[in-house]
Amino acid sequence: MATGLTKTALTRHLAEKLELTNKQSGAFLDLLAETAIKETKKSGVFVIPGIGRLVKAERKARMGRNPQTGQPIKIKAKTVVKFRVAKAAKDMIAPPKK
Repeated sequence: MATGLTKTALTRHLAEKLELTNKQSGAFLDLLAETAIKETKKSGVFVIPGIGRLVKAERKARMGRNPQTGQPIKIKAKTVVKFRVAKAAKDMIAPPKK
């Protein structure tokens, strides 16, 4: 399995590119995450321009199935968070086939 960019590696990369200390770039990432959570909780949407948006969504109650026994079960309604990738980012990562 391929490993992704860790928080430490991302912090170092940001520090190097923006000529900041590792501590400053780490604080920036923490503040970004904290702000994203707070804004999504409050308004239901948090946009990171060029990357995507966090969206709070309501899921309705529904009938599901226990995979072991096959018995139908009730799944309660709940609030979930979804991430929607921006079209620009999606097109750069996986260009559409022509």
